[in-house]
Amino acid sequence: MALRLDRTFFSSLSKCYIPNQVMKGIRRISRVSIEGNIAVGKSTFARLLNKAVQNWEVIPEPVTKWQNVEGATSQPVPFPQQTASNLLQMMYQDPKRWSYTFQTFSCMSRLRTQLQPPPSRLLQISDAAVQVYERSVYSDRYIFAQNMFELGCVNTTEWAVYQDWHTFLVEQFGPKVQLEGIIYLRAPPQICMKRLKRRGRVEEQGIQLDYLESLHMQHENWLLNKSTKVHFDHLKNLPVLVLDAGLEFEKDLEMQARFLREGILPSKNLYPPTT
Repeated sequence: MALRLDRTFFSSLSKCYIPNQVMKGIRRISRVSIEGNIAVGKSTFARLLNKAVQNWEVIPEPVTKWQNVEGATSQPVPFPQQTASNLLQMMYQDPKRWSYTFQTFSCMSRLRTQLQPPPSRLLQISDAAVQVYERSVYSDRYIFAQNMFELGCVNTTEWAVYQDWHTFLVEQFGPKVQLEGIIYLRAPPQICMKRLKRRGRVEEQGIQLDYLESLHMQHENWLLNKSTKVHFDHLKNLPVLVLDAGLEFEKDLEMQARFLREGILPSKNLYPPTT
């Protein structure tokens, strides 16, 4: 399964993207993000990758930090949804008041995640090593922050400020946060809604289908239609691997094997960069 994954996706990466230069003696590690709608199955897919591909490190989305802002730099409390500093819950309950604050904190937490040095075991692997992130600093801007701006939950001034510091930070850190590819888990919003209700995350209980539909369109416009205006040249050259996440693979072992074996779609679904 690992070989199939590397030969299809990463053979295309090498053609579409010139790897960053690294310090002498430090092994090059590729960086990929898993993108997709809320409850599309990113965490489930990430766990499958962790088990199936030994030379990949999967870094989960920092949700617990958003659920407990005051404890983000200390030991998280056992039940973060009950704390007074649950920024994720505050944002969902009053998006016009808290969306900008949440997007600021979520982006900074993603940035910290992407800046963490790789573990020593990846540096010692003879095969190609990969770090995989659940979402990225780019989807924070081009999916979630932009969606909140278009919904009127982030005002014009806040959007201008967000874009200004986001561009500055990404340009300052440059190769340290750049990706070599994106895996897009794609599923109809109706399926995501069913999975959202099934997992029962406390903060998400008020989410409506139209919100998931708007996020779905943001993903389509950025990753497939290429109609989202991006502000970093390397993003325009990233290959996007599209996986059919509408398949029910969470508890079906046979489906999981199929998802890993056949889910790496043929080259026609590896959307090349537009010029």
